[in-house]
Amino acid sequence: MSHIYDRVALIGMGLIASSMFWAMKRGDLAGHVTGFARSEETRETARRIGLCDTVCDTLADAVRDADLIVLAVPVGVMGQIAAEIAPYLKPGATLTDVGSVKGRVIADVSPHVPDGVHFVPGHPLAGTEYSGPESGFPSLFDNRWCLIVPPEGADPQAVDTLSTFWRGLGSDVELMEPDHHDLVLSVTSHCPHLIAYTMVGVADDLGRVTNTEVIKYSAGGFRDFTRIAASDPTMWRDVFLSNKDATLEILGRFTEELFALQRAIRQGDGEFLHDYFTRTRAIRRSIIEAGQDTAAPNFGRSG
Repeated sequence: MSHIYDRVALIGMGLIASSMFWAMKRGDLAGHVTGFARSEETRETARRIGLCDTVCDTLADAVRDADLIVLAVPVGVMGQIAAEIAPYLKPGATLTDVGSVKGRVIADVSPHVPDGVHFVPGHPLAGTEYSGPESGFPSLFDNRWCLIVPPEGADPQAVDTLSTFWRGLGSDVELMEPDHHDLVLSVTSHCPHLIAYTMVGVADDLGRVTNTEVIKYSAGGFRDFTRIAASDPTMWRDVFLSNKDATLEILGRFTEELFALQRAIRQGDGEFLHDYFTRTRAIRRSIIEAGQDTAAPNFGRSG
């Protein structure tokens, strides 16, 4: 495949940005890739491992002449960074992001986008619990969804080109409205993370179960909670503060369901519990059939 963008700038060089770089190299999607991170240590690590063609020490140097600029930073600082880079963006460039929240990012970033620059937000639904420049790998996006969330009046050509780019990185692509995106993600990602953080916190607080037991006997569910709860704390703090309305709505629904389950257990209503678990089991089967996970057992995994 020939280059989709001649010059790409990655702002932030963590898991997503580093994986984008390796996937761009794999597919020969970009001519030259610059990278920038606030931390000098991150920039040094990136240079050491060959992450990006040029690692820049300033935002201005990173974005100058770029055809695609990717904001791969916590959603809470995207507006501030958009304001800083605005004077250096060339006309015709596309500005995108990889944030897990869209409504707040669009509100924060849009006022700073210069005339002639196309702002097309995006969100790759891919990740691991690891972060930092050394955590990326080229296949992270393969067969995973990337949601493109264009604001009203977005340039159709810029949207098409960015969609083609994400397909080149390995993703399936779908367009979505910002508010709908934030509601869907609060169900599929944000609230499950909050619940995982809570359950791990409960185990930590419960004096009658020792840390040794929690660690030793975490064969199934709890171990998966700890994997989710190990995700980057800055990123997730910003996600919840930025997607407040949808998160609170889904948490309200979750609390109602939890009360219904509590009542069924208290009353010994086995039929309710069996029907409930049968319905939820079907959702798991649908996820496997959609190719978004594998049914292979992995209780003995070493990873």
